[in-house]
This record gives sequence, structure tokens and C-alpha cells, in this order.
Amino acid sequence: MKKIKIGILGATGIVGTNYIKLLQGHPWFQIADVAASPRSAGKTYEEAVKAKWHMNIPIPEDLKGFIVRDVQDFDSIPPELSFVFSAITMPKKEQIKEVELKYAKKGIPVISNNSAHRWTPDVPMIMGEINPDHVNIIPIQQKNRGYDKGFIAVKPNCSLQSYLTPIFALEKAGYKIEKLIVTTLQAVSGAGYPGVPSLDVIDNIVPYIGGEEEKTETEPSKILGKVGENGIIPDESIQISATCTRVPVSDGHTASVNMKFKEKVPSKEEIIKIWTEFKSEPQKLNLPYAPLHPIIYLYNIDRPQPKKDRDNDKGMAVTTGRLREDNVFDYKFLALSHNTVRGAAGGSLLTAELLKAKGFIT
Repeated sequence: MKKIKIGILGATGIVGTNYIKLLQGHPWFQIADVAASPRSAGKTYEEAVKAKWHMNIPIPEDLKGFIVRDVQDFDSIPPELSFVFSAITMPKKEQIKEVELKYAKKGIPVISNNSAHRWTPDVPMIMGEINPDHVNIIPIQQKNRGYDKGFIAVKPNCSLQSYLTPIFALEKAGYKIEKLIVTTLQAVSGAGYPGVPSLDVIDNIVPYIGGEEEKTETEPSKILGKVGENGIIPDESIQISATCTRVPVSDGHTASVNMKFKEKVPSKEEIIKIWTEFKSEPQKLNLPYAPLHPIIYLYNIDRPQPKKDRDNDKGMAVTTGRLREDNVFDYKFLALSHNTVRGAAGGSLLTAELLKAKGFIT
């Protein structure tokens, strides 16, 4: 199959370089353009990232000589691009919004890792196993904005990736959930690079991450919502209380979750069965970056652990464990996901594969 040519906006940053790492050898997509800030524009890609390449592979040989394009030079967008991944960082969220809108207006679909458009009503916020039907808002977005081929789709916050798929699997099986208390233990890589100063996080837990608790509590309502006539209609039936902390772990966000069901309460054995048998659209479509088992349950009393379990199934699975009855709610459990793979570039890559399979990217 002839590969689809794609671009990366913010290709010299930590998420942009993660995209480059994950796209190596991809069966569908080929990098044809790298764009970044004016500081990097005009340099070769190797020159632009030589001091900030932190991946565990060398800079790919075929990209070293690429000339970095100014991300805001819209007239120089290569005509062969079918879509772009957006990992741009700018001082203000409104600036990111505007840049992504301009790419969409130019006919370039944008799959964004940024939060700028997460609450734009006609922009889908996709987790492939939960709301693949939200891609159906794209024709409405295009009609609303007069776009031809362009559109914007986003991924949710990395803190959600650990716990929301197991919750959705239970709801899909008919066990509606009323309340959640979520405490996250988030890796330092979630703060980018250089991220949290070592003297702040070594031998320590930082009990506050700006904006993270609000995202953890509110974004599920859009993801679990329905496609309406003009946008996504949020589902606010689950009350969520979140505490988000930063811990001295390199990669892997862990969530401790207490859950209360609305009516029917499943047995522990039934919950584990639902999780281990759960599959969704990415698995049915056999998408290249879809985990074979979206939810993995470990019976070991001391698992999951970030160091041992974050890379399960290409780093794209949610690993759960320690399911037990709760003295206040019904059950509690631990869940883990790889924040820079499933929670960032890998999650967006899966969205791109879904959009390609559904005919929105050609």
C-alpha cells in the first residue's frame, strides 16, 4: 500500500519527537514534513533537535536532512500532506487554537495532542475504544466552518487514559456508575522536558499539577457524550472527584480509583471478566497501533507497577489490578497507562488510524 504523507507540527518538542519515534516503520503513514517555531525554522532537523533529542532511538537517518518549516508559514505547507499531528507549544492557548484552525481551513486535517480545542463543541475528543462514533461530528464541523477536507480532532488529557476505559467497559456491560474518586500518581515525563526540577521531585510527591484535576473531572463527560446536531452533547451522569499528584517515576501514570455503582453491582469476578474480554472498534478494525487487549488485569497483589507494566501491549494497554471491595463505595482498584505513548503521541496515532479506516483521511 502506498503510504500516506503526513506532517508533524511541533516536531522538535518532546511530544513531536515521540511521534517521530512511534511512526518509524508504520505501515500506513510516512513523515513528509516537520514544522516548528521560527527558532528552528530553516535548520536541518538534526541541527534543530541535536540538543533535545531524548528518545531511546537515534534520530532517524531519513529525517536528519529535512529542513524544518516555520509552523506558521501556511503558504509553504507541502501539497502532498494528507494530515498533520499537532504538538505545538505557544505562550497562549488561543494562539494554538488559531494555528490549528488555519491548517484545517487550508484543507489539512489536524490531529492534536493539545488541549486548546478539547471543549470546542464540534471537535471530537477521541479515545478509540470509547467513542469511535464521535468521528461522525466531523462532517458537522466541516459544514459549520466551511471546510472542504480539513478538520480538527483531539485526544484527551493523559490522566484519563489510566482509568476511563475500565469504567466505560463496565458501563457498556450494563453496570452504570454514579460516583468516582480518582487519585492519580503521574510521571514526571508528563510535564515535558526538562519538566519538574529534580530537587522538587526526588524523595518527594508534589500534590498539585495545575489544571490537571479539572481536566480529569470534566473531560470524561465529553468523551462519554453523544453526537448532536451541532456538537457533542456531554454526559454528566458520573460525578468525579480527582486529586492529581506528581511522583518520582519516569513514565507511566497510575490511578487509584474508588467507584460506586448506580443500581446493579457486579461481582468482582464479573468485573474482571468484563475487563479482560473487552474489545472495541480499534480491535475489530485491526488498527496497527491498537492494543490487542485494551484492558489487562494482573492478579499479583503488588501490580500494576509503572516500571514493570507501562509498556504492556506496545504501551497502549490499560493495566489494572488490586480490585477489591471498598468500605465506603462499592469497589476500588489501581490502573496504569503509559503517559507518553497511550496518553500522548500513541493515543493520537490510534485516532489517525481510526480516521483513516473510517475514510476521513485519504
